[in-house]
Amino acid sequence: MKAIGTAGPRPITDSSALIAFDAPEPTLRPRDLLVQVKAVGLNPADAKVRSRPVDGDQPVILGFDAAGIVIGVGSEVSLFKVGDEVFYAGQIDRPGSNAERQAVDEKIVGLKPKSLTFAEAAALPLTAITAWELLFDRMKAGRDEDETLLVVGGAGGVGSALIQIARATTKLRVVATASRPETRQWSLDLGAHAVIDHSGPIDEALTAAGERAPKYIASLTQTPRHFSALARAIAVQGVIGAIDDATGVAVSELQYKAAGFVWEVMFVRPVHQTPDMVAQHNLLTEVSRLVDAGAIRTTLTKNLGPLTPQSLQEGHRLMESGATIGKVALDGI
Repeated sequence: MKAIGTAGPRPITDSSALIAFDAPEPTLRPRDLLVQVKAVGLNPADAKVRSRPVDGDQPVILGFDAAGIVIGVGSEVSLFKVGDEVFYAGQIDRPGSNAERQAVDEKIVGLKPKSLTFAEAAALPLTAITAWELLFDRMKAGRDEDETLLVVGGAGGVGSALIQIARATTKLRVVATASRPETRQWSLDLGAHAVIDHSGPIDEALTAAGERAPKYIASLTQTPRHFSALARAIAVQGVIGAIDDATGVAVSELQYKAAGFVWEVMFVRPVHQTPDMVAQHNLLTEVSRLVDAGAIRTTLTKNLGPLTPQSLQEGHRLMESGATIGKVALDGI
């Protein structure tokens, strides 16, 4: 089958950074679906995989987010059938979605929202799973709490999903951070109650805006840069959750507030085959329902057309620019 991937780490400006090649057909495990990929979404994780050395001679198929149609099922599949339209974020330890077909465990797959195109749906899974797990599984936010959630990086992919999920499923006051007029407006349009500037100390910006100390802080970008300010801002017995590289942060700054620090990595459940792995199927099912009910919208802002090495290279370039709002997607090969 046709696929696009990497033969080794190269800068995105290198014309051979991404290559088309013929890949073996996927082999199904008992709980696997065989999906005809109709669209893919791009994430910073794609670029991270592209930057790693490749073992052996076979290129590595890139890609996580996807939406498509089930065309085959493993011997023990029970949640889906051939013909179902699905969306998912895949696994970091299996071949990616930048191919004609992909095998994916049904426990991390949801039915695609009926109201969305494949490209619109492909923009959602990884960020929605990350946001949902961070909010409810890692920070353990309550749905009926009269508390504040601070979203650092509201216009990014995960921030865009988290603002919407928090507004649609909880009573939390959602305060996002952004520094450009267009990212501030994007965050407000997605449902943030307020937006503050993160170009300076975030705790000072919160105070200047008259906001109370947040019980929950989702640190989605530049955690080491902002951590001391977040530690000053967090409420007593609150929790900071991060998704980026927070190496070197001084978690001892949280000690005398008895505040917590947690990481969210959405690949943990499938990589470790945790007993609760089906939670990702369940939450994607709920996200799909919320989308079709009009409570959550796609965060797709740019569709680069059919998947080719050139269009995918442009998508990676946009991601690495750091200036994108929302998500970039491409149609299938």
